[in-house]
Amino acid sequence: MTAEQIAENFESVRNQIKEAEKKSGRNEDCVKLCAVSKFHPAEAVLAALKTGQTLFGENRVQEAFAKFTQINSVSKIKPELHIIGSLQTNKVKKAVEIASCIQSVDREELLAEIEKQCAKIEKKIEVFFEIHTGEDSKSGYKEKSVLIKSVENCANGIYPHIVPKGLMTMAPFTQDEKLIRASFSELRNLKDEVNKNFPSLEINELSMGMSGDYKIAIEEGSTLVRIGTALFGERDYS
Repeated sequence: MTAEQIAENFESVRNQIKEAEKKSGRNEDCVKLCAVSKFHPAEAVLAALKTGQTLFGENRVQEAFAKFTQINSVSKIKPELHIIGSLQTNKVKKAVEIASCIQSVDREELLAEIEKQCAKIEKKIEVFFEIHTGEDSKSGYKEKSVLIKSVENCANGIYPHIVPKGLMTMAPFTQDEKLIRASFSELRNLKDEVNKNFPSLEINELSMGMSGDYKIAIEEGSTLVRIGTALFGERDYS
């Protein structure tokens, strides 16, 4: 895909986000766009940077580390990187070096490893807690009590280098809008409950909505949508 096509796609998606915000009675620019660049080359990210996009999401740490190290060496505009894919503990060291946020925290063990690696390099990192709300997703906290314990540990200062910012989920892969909405509203309600119980943490972000369902997500309260295909086209998996 050419740089011109990428620029056109970004303009189109941004306009659609604005329309969805307006339709939902929400403030303009209240929803952040996270451009998912996994399996797309550094050139695609550089083209996106020229459109004013600075926030990107990657699933695979190894790919992200190589790609964004290269981008940072050649681009005057420095991108912000979120890790949005399932994260193994042995990949945390590189993840915290290259990223500003881990959106896919789904277990206590991962929090502990993120804290350990951040402490070594004296870096604070933002995190989102990934919640399992759809049957298609294998990752994410499945039990609310386990999530609450992790949030409580953050509130109690167990992980001083970790800054919780929000909750994240993937809706079920279905054409049934009711199921998609239920997944998103469940996350919104959970965020409200967490905020009520742990006001000091200010967990205000909702990362939900992808290329196929982001308009529904915005209607349901999303503050950050993760979009790849609608921006960069189909991915090259070779």
